[in-house]
Amino acid sequence: MFPRIATAAAALSLSLALSHPATAAVQPFPPAFKAQTMQAGDAALHVVTGGHGPAVVLLHGFGDTGAMWSPLAARLAASHTVVVPDLRGMGLSSHPAGGYDKWTQAGDVRAVLDKLGIDHAVVVGHDIGTMVAFAYASRYPDRTDRLVVMDAPVPGIPPWEQILRNPLLWHFSFGGPDAERLVAGRERIYLDRFWNEFAGDPKKVDEATRSYYAKLYARPGAMHSAFAQFLSFPKDAEVNQKVVANKLPMPVLAIGGAKSFGANEAIVMRNAATNVTEVVIPDAGHWLMEEAPEATMKAIQKFIE
Repeated sequence: MFPRIATAAAALSLSLALSHPATAAVQPFPPAFKAQTMQAGDAALHVVTGGHGPAVVLLHGFGDTGAMWSPLAARLAASHTVVVPDLRGMGLSSHPAGGYDKWTQAGDVRAVLDKLGIDHAVVVGHDIGTMVAFAYASRYPDRTDRLVVMDAPVPGIPPWEQILRNPLLWHFSFGGPDAERLVAGRERIYLDRFWNEFAGDPKKVDEATRSYYAKLYARPGAMHSAFAQFLSFPKDAEVNQKVVANKLPMPVLAIGGAKSFGANEAIVMRNAATNVTEVVIPDAGHWLMEEAPEATMKAIQKFIE
């Protein structure tokens, strides 16, 4: 979602379908993984679980679903219990009328873990999933072993106001009935804008991947819910501006794509956490698991294992 943010942010004084994992096409989860629907308040979440050992939760963002994590889930399963939900209103989860603020969605994640008998976990997020992961770590710090955030700002956390001024991020305020009418039946066109403009190399988000996700985002209610994720940012910012008074105590890994948010991921997180490790993935844009899966997975594995 954040093409060339590093360059634009500096100008704003931020200094700011199936194949091998090396390709972008969406892969299935390993056969031993289990898919189920789990109730979390007013949302019915599609959740995929597998593996054994300490728990890791993987949270996707806009333009993806939990399926984006299948290569990493397969790697982690030998030593971790892996939990991969589709966020409320996205993927195969239900479309409740509200609850798209990230604090509520952190509660969704906690409800899933409670049902699975998991007390604490490492939490990994990309894009919107980064914002939910941050909210989870803020709401449940004693149950968050480590936090990984990937290529997204966090509403309300400096330099949020400067980030909002970037014209590339007009979609943060795009939504409502007329926006839904414009996009209806044209979901693929709308999504291509993100895959093309926010990738370091758009060819790495291949046709199989685009087709797979476009069909999910064309399901009834999907774009309404997706817009709601963004339109909740003002509420998210208000909450985060309060909770940041107590910085996150757990170790945090901040990953940015060199051609997207870059080192600014760590800049943001150092304003919200006491122990931040910075990783910038070379030659990658926003779509880290599609553009640079090997480097991204190695960075995550090194941090959590």
